[in-house]
Amino acid sequence: MTTPEPTPPTRISVAGSEGTAPYDVLVGRALLGELPALIGPAAKRVAVLHPEALASTGEVLRDDLADQGYEAIAVQLPNGEEAKTAEVAAYCWKALGQTGFTRTDVIVGVGGGATTDVAGFVAASWLRGVRWVAVPTTVLGMVDAAVGGKTGINTAEGKNLVGAFHPPAGVLCDLAALESLPVHDYVSGLAEIIKAGFIADPVILDLIEADPEAARSAVGPATAELIERAIRVKAEVVSGDLKESGRREILNYGHTLAHAIEKNERYNWRHGAAVAVGMVFAAELGRIAGRLDDATADRHRAILEAVGLPVTYRGDQWPKLVQTMRVDKKTRGDLLRFIVLEGLARPAVLEGPDPAMLLAAHAEIAA
Repeated sequence: MTTPEPTPPTRISVAGSEGTAPYDVLVGRALLGELPALIGPAAKRVAVLHPEALASTGEVLRDDLADQGYEAIAVQLPNGEEAKTAEVAAYCWKALGQTGFTRTDVIVGVGGGATTDVAGFVAASWLRGVRWVAVPTTVLGMVDAAVGGKTGINTAEGKNLVGAFHPPAGVLCDLAALESLPVHDYVSGLAEIIKAGFIADPVILDLIEADPEAARSAVGPATAELIERAIRVKAEVVSGDLKESGRREILNYGHTLAHAIEKNERYNWRHGAAVAVGMVFAAELGRIAGRLDDATADRHRAILEAVGLPVTYRGDQWPKLVQTMRVDKKTRGDLLRFIVLEGLARPAVLEGPDPAMLLAAHAEIAA
């Protein structure tokens, strides 16, 4: 019996903008062979940043790069959002300094969205910018955090308030990594995929609604298509607007409230769970503002519940959430800004909504 030829990866191009180079997002399996080409011939040293949970993966990758002639080091980060602090970034800078990292050397971030956020931020800030490659290992990392060049860390005042726009040299999305994800982490990533469906690609919603249970699985029949479609949505948007000065804002659908929930929960909530609640809130806000039809608003709650994502949050926390939203990156002066829908795949900005409208929308998600 002959061994079948490996399927070549799907390549999704992200165009360069505002002086940045274009890059590819590769989606497939057994992709680490693509890494040396992305690191490039000029690099002498490579730093592999990985979370504690992927210690063995980071060490294997470090050893593999060392076998290929690079001076490779592995830098272990805390798991999840605990990595996104100034103290962890400083720890990484110290490791780079002690290794003699130069502007031609490369950082590789292996892990979920928090890890790639930190890796990208460290790369952006070290020597005012060195190359980096993202190797996301979660759904959230593949369809959102590792694509688009937004990097950042958290502060006591909020999420991602310190950061930089610094696109990677490439992104490797190896679907095999998803098969070991706990189901709750996998389902959390579905929130960002569903978001892409509502703001730009309704086929995503159709695929999930056809078999919600299969959509919850890394080996579901539509898994690759869902991930590729969500990446294409983000790639198309960020290609024309790197620094969120225009259309890129639509990617924040559901995120204004979501970031406030995450901070209020001391980042113990999964990002996707908060985004799910945030999208239901945004849908209700759009309906109350007279912009969104009932059927599309109701569809949010139905599809999110079908895959097991939350659609409500503690009602007594509204004063704290409003206070946090006022320092959100999307706020302009004293005006709160929300992305809402004016129909399926028709996102728009709602600026400075009446506080009574916000309160009414919150009442619809209050547990």
